[in-house]
Parts: sequence; structure tokens; C-alpha cells
Amino acid sequence: MTQELLSSAPATATATADARPAGHAGSVIEASGPSYFPVALAARLPYAMMVVGVLTLVVSARDSVALGGLNSAMVGIGTAVFGPLLGAAADRFGQRRVLVAASLVSTFALVLMTWVVHSALPNAAVLAVAFLIGASAPQVAPMSRSRLVSLIGRRLEPARRDRSFHATMGYESAADELVFIVGPVLVGVLATWFGPSAPVLGAALLTAIFVTAFALHPTGRVAERHTGAESAAAVAPVADLFRPALLVVVLGIGAVGLFFGATLTALTAFMADSGHGDQAGLVYGAMGVGSAVLALAVGFFPARFGLAARWVVFAAALLLGAALLPLASSVGAVSWMLVVAGVGIGPTLVTQYSLGAQRSPAGRSATVMTMLGSAIIVGQAFASAITGQVAELWGSHAAMALPAVAALLVAVAGVANAVITRRHHP
Repeated sequence: MTQELLSSAPATATATADARPAGHAGSVIEASGPSYFPVALAARLPYAMMVVGVLTLVVSARDSVALGGLNSAMVGIGTAVFGPLLGAAADRFGQRRVLVAASLVSTFALVLMTWVVHSALPNAAVLAVAFLIGASAPQVAPMSRSRLVSLIGRRLEPARRDRSFHATMGYESAADELVFIVGPVLVGVLATWFGPSAPVLGAALLTAIFVTAFALHPTGRVAERHTGAESAAAVAPVADLFRPALLVVVLGIGAVGLFFGATLTALTAFMADSGHGDQAGLVYGAMGVGSAVLALAVGFFPARFGLAARWVVFAAALLLGAALLPLASSVGAVSWMLVVAGVGIGPTLVTQYSLGAQRSPAGRSATVMTMLGSAIIVGQAFASAITGQVAELWGSHAAMALPAVAALLVAVAGVANAVITRRHHP
């Protein structure tokens, strides 16, 4: 997979790549520069830390789990409302301007939260700042996908585009998997070592440095040229974003976000009951091992194993692991169930992003990718809030059943997608 990305994935930010004829870009490292992927990876971290960081801070400062869950939900609502708008703005004005502005507002909002939550201001003020955090969350992962997808179509030899596309989606999903696991772990470490405000301040620092670096990276110029070219051509109407073939992908990836939020929150409650609450992030990481490996392996799947079939098959594996979670009575058993679930989660995400990219209306690539990215964090935020309430009222074993509900929704959306795919492409 790494070799496939190095030899086939497109980018055009360096002088060497710009000197090549169109359709003959070299390796992705040569074309984008060696700094692109580390910067893009680090720039994703604040997005993965926001929901859990705000939850941890509010619960500690205001001594209310319910209020903490409500603030997590407000972060999700802010992202749901403004995330796609940021993507639409990037399609219209270019990624650089939008990301720099979002970085500034997001950094301010995160720092503001650490002050307002300890102030005498009412809870409504805390909720308002949580909404602002979600609304200004920089959409790095969707923007990165949009850059790479557009570059594949413009710079790569036609015979290599299909495999490189799937390889790139596999890498991007593996990167998301990594940060959505590392993010909560980093929140726990910072909160333990430096206090509950540290994760939110850390997210602000990472945003100011790495999101800005990602925005100003030379590949951003390519995205701007692409945006300019598209703006001169026909751009699909907004109504095309609400076609069933695209909406089912948004709903399916939102269900994956539900799974992330429900699993992490239920696992935290379970580990706390077991007397190892501080190790929840480590156990949660068990899910990411197989998930990341299989996400990277998607590029090697045979073409006859189509996207619709992949979604259904791997959603079934996810559902199997999630359904067994409530039956686990030990930390070891829970870890193995998470490994099984991880086998399904990575390829499912790759498939969903691939479908989203393929079904993006003309000129709406960044918009679609931000819709998908927003759906994940919205699902994570709401599932965290609901699962926390269930754990508080009925205990951790009841909460452990909720990941299976989320996994079932992923599978149902996969079946619906298969039906839609068959109707449009019999």
C-alpha cells in the first residue's frame, strides 16, 4: 500500500511535479513534498480531541456529567450546521482562505472555553462557546481527501487512477482511524498530567500551528487552481447534494460516528467499574490495530469485490464484534471483541469515503467531503452524550449494548446503498 501511494498517488505542489506533463506526476512524496502527510496528519488531531476534550473539561469544571454531554452534543450541532458550509466555501473561494480563517476562529474558541467554563457565567454561555467550537472546527481530513481526489483525476495516468484512488482513500481512512484513537488517548494523558484544561488548550495550540501549516502548504495552490477552473465550468446545483445515492453514504458514515462515540463512552464506564478507568484509551486502541491495517489493504482488493458488497460484508463484521461486547465480562474479552469490530470499521470507512468521492456532484468535492467528516463528529458527539446518560442511569453493561445499535445502523445503511447501487447500475 505504501508503495502504491508512493508510485501512484498524485500531487502537484513541487517544481519537479509542475514540470511534468499533465497525467505524468511522479510519486506522491516527490509531488507534494515530504512535509505534506505529517502536517496533514497532525492537523487532524484537534478535530479528534474536541468532543472528548470539551466533555472532560466541562464535567470537571461544572461537576455535571449531563452538562458535559450536552456540550459535546453542541459541538456536534455546530459542526453539522457549519461543516458543510466550510466545504462549500472552499469549493468557491479555495481551501487556503477558508482554513486560515477557521484556524483563527477555532483557536480563539478553544481558548475561550477554558476561561468561560471556570467563570461565573451561566451554563448557556458554555453551551454557546461549545457550539462555536464545533462551527469553526477546521475540516482538514475532508479537505485533504478533496485535494488528493482532484489531483488523481488531473495528474495521473488514466490506467493508474482507479487503484491509486482506492489506495489514497485507504490511507486517508487509516489516518482518520489513527487520530480518532490517538485523540481521546491524548486527551486523557494531558488531563491526567496537566489538568482538565490542558487537552482543550493543547487542541488550540495544534490548531494554530498545524492547521495553519496545512492551509498554507504548497498543495493548497493546486487546490485553488482546481477551484478556479471548476468555478469557470458548470457547477452542479445544491439539490444534487441531497440525492439518495449520496445521502445514504452520509447517513452510513454518521452511524460510524455513533459507533465511535458509543464505544468510547461505554468502554470508559466499563473500565471505571473495573477499577481501571485510566486505561480506557489503551483498550480502545485495540480496535484500531486491525482497522488501520485492513483500511490500508483495501487498495489490494479485487475489482470484482465492489464497493456496495464491501460495505455490507465489513459492516457485518463490525456488527458481530459490537453484538458480543455486552457479553464480555473481563477487560481481555472486551479487547478481543474490539479487535473483531475493528476488522469491519476500517474498510467500511474507506468504502464510504470512496462512494462519497465517486458520487460528488461537479464542483462540490470539498462540500461532500466535509459533509462526510461532519457526519462522523456529529454521530460521535450525540452518541457520547446518550451513552453517558445510559451508563449513569442503568450502568456500564447497559451502555455496552449501544455500540451494537450503531453497528446495526451501519449495516442497514449498507444494505440500502446496495439496493440503490443495483437500481442505478444493474
